[in-house]
Amino acid sequence: MEEEVLTSVQENKTDYSSLHQAIRAIKQELHQIIVGQDQLIELLLVAMLADGHVLIEGVPGVAKTLTAKLLARTVQADFSRIQFTPDLMPSDVLGTSVFHPGTATFDFKKGPIFANIVLIDEINRAPAKTQASLFEVMEEQHITHDGTLYTLAAPFVVLATQNPVEQEGTYRLPEAQLDRFMFKVLVDYPSLAEEINILEMQHRGADLKQDLERVQPVLSSEQLLELRQAVQAVHLDRKLIEYIAQLVGETRVSKSLYLGASPRASIALMNSSKALAALRGRGFVTPEDIQELAPTVLRHRILLTPEREMEGITPDDVVKQIVQKIEVPR
Repeated sequence: MEEEVLTSVQENKTDYSSLHQAIRAIKQELHQIIVGQDQLIELLLVAMLADGHVLIEGVPGVAKTLTAKLLARTVQADFSRIQFTPDLMPSDVLGTSVFHPGTATFDFKKGPIFANIVLIDEINRAPAKTQASLFEVMEEQHITHDGTLYTLAAPFVVLATQNPVEQEGTYRLPEAQLDRFMFKVLVDYPSLAEEINILEMQHRGADLKQDLERVQPVLSSEQLLELRQAVQAVHLDRKLIEYIAQLVGETRVSKSLYLGASPRASIALMNSSKALAALRGRGFVTPEDIQELAPTVLRHRILLTPEREMEGITPDDVVKQIVQKIEVPR
């Protein structure tokens, strides 16, 4: 397999050093403000390169929204932010028809979803009908209104946050909605050293509003699309394609799971693995890339059996067991 990879890389003339440098520049811009959160930043970048949406889950105050907002600033593209609330209607997200008395006609006024990067704060605060309004646009990147099709401009990425602790007044995302997110990223508290760094920055009188202005765009939307094309050229060996299919397929027969992952999970794992390889300057995917991303791709797409939940088992535990069970191709 190693010889096949080397041969393919020699034939593949795509230079991933420029992509690697662009990603490094974005990280430098973000770390002017963000302390730590390296995994979150890297996974957000992987999703953007792989044309995927991200669900970010974490307790309040761990910079979920700030990181997503700053990442949007590093790409010179249209950005919008939507605060989901219980009274939010689908028309508040997608848009609505406006009547003009003078001409007796209706014009469609586009909603905030018509942007390249959309940040949805507390996505589980809105009722089911508003959540359902995202189904079509997240999957097919267009909406249908009054029989007319409106296509969104590429790139289109949804970054959504939710709080796992405060459940009063929230609406759980249905499985069909969760399946449209490439990743579910869990954001933890900062380490002791990172929190001390945050306190020192605040003690020195850091002005967040002024600091935000220092973050400059690194890529244009056109350049991001070019980088996505480069990601598509990353080599993925046939044995690794079979490996991905086996990992996802095992979730459907595992006795620990009530619901396994769909083929959309296989596609997400394949595309994100290629993006991770390119992000790290490689023109080929390794089994380690797939294993590293498996929990992030699968954790929100599987459901534990009641017995496993009572035992305190987590979806990540089951994914880890599956990864250990399936033989790694050599």
